[in-house]
Amino acid sequence: MSSSRTRTTSSWARRATSSLAALLLAACGTKAPPEPVGFSRVEISEPLPDAPIDFVFDSLDARSVSSRASRGKVTVVAFVTTYDLGSQAQVNYLVAMAKHDGERVNYMLVALEAKSERELVEVYRKNLGVTFPVALADDTTIAGGGPFGDVHRIPTVVVLDPTGKIVFKKTGLSKADEIRAAMRGM
Repeated sequence: MSSSRTRTTSSWARRATSSLAALLLAACGTKAPPEPVGFSRVEISEPLPDAPIDFVFDSLDARSVSSRASRGKVTVVAFVTTYDLGSQAQVNYLVAMAKHDGERVNYMLVALEAKSERELVEVYRKNLGVTFPVALADDTTIAGGGPFGDVHRIPTVVVLDPTGKIVFKKTGLSKADEIRAAMRGM
């Protein structure tokens, strides 16, 4: 009788432990996953300059990444790094948009990388299928200064109107519909 009672108590304890473990797992599973690094949805609101901006970056090839090259068309400039998944996702959006838009819109990519990383940026460009101009940022831009303001949080996308005035600036992943909304009417 005592061994039967031990088995019943032991069986009850196992069921209770299993039920408790299942409840704990279920409770843990209801939490939303943390936001992945580099996929910030934070939009940085800072005053945008009222006048057209002037900029020149060191292009990887002969195509200019400058205010002069962007004048006359809507221009999308993305500030990215090679080590960030959010930047890679941003580049993928822009590559698809550039294929669709053709010559109607200027697309430019500025890598916030040291000059010594030029070869890495060239490989990044090639592997992601970027067909539009890519440049390395200067030290001032990397430090958070320059005509675009603070762009060292990545990715940051800026849309310029045909005169070179900033009409949209967002830090964090900018989806195609957000960028297109900023370009409407230009």
